[in-house]
Amino acid sequence: MKTNKLVLSLAIAGVVFLASCSNSSQKQTEQSADQTMNATQIENVEINLADSRVAWKGEMLGVYSHTGTVGLTNSEINFSEGKISGGNFTVDLTSMIPTDNNYNPEEGSTPEKLVGHLSSPDFFDVENYPTATFEILSVDGNTAYGNLTVRGKTHEEKVENIEIKEDGDQVQITGELVFDRKKYDVSWDSPIKDRILSSDIEINVALAGKKS
Repeated sequence: MKTNKLVLSLAIAGVVFLASCSNSSQKQTEQSADQTMNATQIENVEINLADSRVAWKGEMLGVYSHTGTVGLTNSEINFSEGKISGGNFTVDLTSMIPTDNNYNPEEGSTPEKLVGHLSSPDFFDVENYPTATFEILSVDGNTAYGNLTVRGKTHEEKVENIEIKEDGDQVQITGELVFDRKKYDVSWDSPIKDRILSSDIEINVALAGKKS
């Protein structure tokens, strides 16, 4: 009798284990699907530049960070089988608008001064390089790989965590890009000052458009 009970217990345990494995496998499949760019019925999107924005963030190590936005002068996103297959966007560096409050006017620290500094030859040299561009070369899952051009210098970068949201015929495409500013000669002339500024600049892209 004890043997029968033991066999029955093992059988029940086996069923529970198999069910658990099945649920775990299903969850992993769902998580894997979540990590892949969601497929849509979109064939083409006309980007609305006025409603699209690129947000940026730069950090003074251990001190504070500055954030802001810039507009776009051009953007085209291509779709194939409901997924992004290519495209580009061009950022208007002359349209920088700070959005943080880390300023002290009494000490000469103002949003206007920050914009002037970021526009100077030390940083983005906006007079000579008024735009920055990203061109998609390939897409894998929810990551787009491509060429970023800043100050006339081009390096391969990636836009990650791409999401596509639909609301009727309206479409929003978002993604995140982090690049090392020093690769593009965006730096202070003073090595001491440059060391306290994070090398990474964070970019959040939000493209708004309409199905066409």
